[in-house]
Amino acid sequence: MSVISRNEKDNNEPIISNGVSTKDEYPTGLALWLLVGSVMMATIVGTAIPKITDEFHGLSEVSWYGSAYFMCLGGFQSSWGKAYKFFPLKSTFLVTLFLFELGSLICGVAPNSNALIVGRAISGVGGAGIATGGTTIIAFCAEPRKRPTLMGLIGITYAVAAVAGPLLGGVFSDKVTWRWCFYINLPIGGVVAGIILVFFHLPSAVKVQKATWKEKFLQIDPVGIVLAMACIICFILALQYAGTTYAWKSSQVIGLLVGFVVIALTMVAWECYQGEYAMLVPRLLKQRDLWAASLYQFFFAGSFFLLLYYLPQYFQSVKGADPIQSGVDNLPMVIAIGIFVLAGGIIVTITGRPTPFMALGAAVATVASGLFYTMDTHTSTAKWIGYQILAGAAIAFPYQNCLNIAHAKVDAEDISTVTAIVYFFQTLGGAFSISAAQSAFVNRLIATLPLTAPGVDPLAVYATGSTELRTIFPAEEIPGIILAYMEGIKAAFAVCIAMFGTAFVLSLLLPWKKIHSDGKEDIVAMA
Repeated sequence: MSVISRNEKDNNEPIISNGVSTKDEYPTGLALWLLVGSVMMATIVGTAIPKITDEFHGLSEVSWYGSAYFMCLGGFQSSWGKAYKFFPLKSTFLVTLFLFELGSLICGVAPNSNALIVGRAISGVGGAGIATGGTTIIAFCAEPRKRPTLMGLIGITYAVAAVAGPLLGGVFSDKVTWRWCFYINLPIGGVVAGIILVFFHLPSAVKVQKATWKEKFLQIDPVGIVLAMACIICFILALQYAGTTYAWKSSQVIGLLVGFVVIALTMVAWECYQGEYAMLVPRLLKQRDLWAASLYQFFFAGSFFLLLYYLPQYFQSVKGADPIQSGVDNLPMVIAIGIFVLAGGIIVTITGRPTPFMALGAAVATVASGLFYTMDTHTSTAKWIGYQILAGAAIAFPYQNCLNIAHAKVDAEDISTVTAIVYFFQTLGGAFSISAAQSAFVNRLIATLPLTAPGVDPLAVYATGSTELRTIFPAEEIPGIILAYMEGIKAAFAVCIAMFGTAFVLSLLLPWKKIHSDGKEDIVAMA
């Protein structure tokens, strides 16, 4: 029986001859398109949320629509990374795809908010396996000279998903129903599953590590997953209840926040005890390059997802745009990301130094978020287009470079684990940022309404869908309600400013010297 010490180095990665495959045996293009699907699930809901709030009557659970997906996407990243070590790639990939599709189906037929949230969570579990598997496969199976190009394509993948998600969400919500934002994944997933079953062949260099079922179970770290989920749920519930259902000083809110801290500390202690079995391996997190890059990605990516959620709210609720127009209005930022992600890849290729551009990107993104904060009900088209282009350019340069830095100083057998750790922090950043922003939005909205629309019950506005405001309330009250909405959205943008600013501070802890993919080659990929 194979036994692994909790404190010895884990060598249970898939065994790969000479480190990588020497032939193009693996369908990396397919992996990239699966990544498009999982990322699009994170962005497609943004433009659909106002319509969803109309059907489910209110804003009370909006934060869960995004947070449930990001919570499970992040919480299960490392576990899927471990699963790819011990189970066949093909069958494991199909399991993740099945879960992703099952969650999409549940979202599509959801009769209420609770069912939608459950579906989003299940999709997140599957999406975590798709993201970890696709990225790890590319990192393992590409030749060193091709790896930079393929890893750079991941940045393009995110840009494609960021563009397609809001546009499709707007079209489906306005022309058919928001439910097609989720139904669309079903035929695509069926085709992908068929392709995998018929044409997918493992690279001959990859072999699954043998282990007992007990070892496999322990490596997945189920206790760590439960603690991570409980920690996030306490945080989200505390912010959801605070200032609306309960006062900030209430025992319910304080209890949830205390629970969040206690569970977080318990999780840290458990992960240290687990050693190599841990979801977040302590040996690796002792490296400053990894923990600094992971924390940077937590704040930076969290802010990006926040913008994807609240810019559509601005266009639809404040500007009165329909979902399709909202998706079009959001294009300047996502197109800028697609363009500048290429420019960022070229510049990092030339210099081999990603950190200066990560610091610059975070600084400029902070400024761009400050400009978003200055927007009001009368902001001109030229201004919000310019602000989005500036934000898109700033976000594009650093977004994927954390993986560059994280991979630079680890052995080949740790690549999947390190990749999962970075994605864990990245997606948890989305869960925490959206929850914090929603809390700020709702509390500012409710506090402002008595000043701008004194004749309106704040809780009635809170219980009304974003795009129903102009049809539910009297015309004379609408300007005041829209002003209060604008103040709420500004509060969400303030959260964005704080998070991008924190990312800038963390960038100063990253390595500023030239980094290498091995002893000879610079890591130049990533955009």
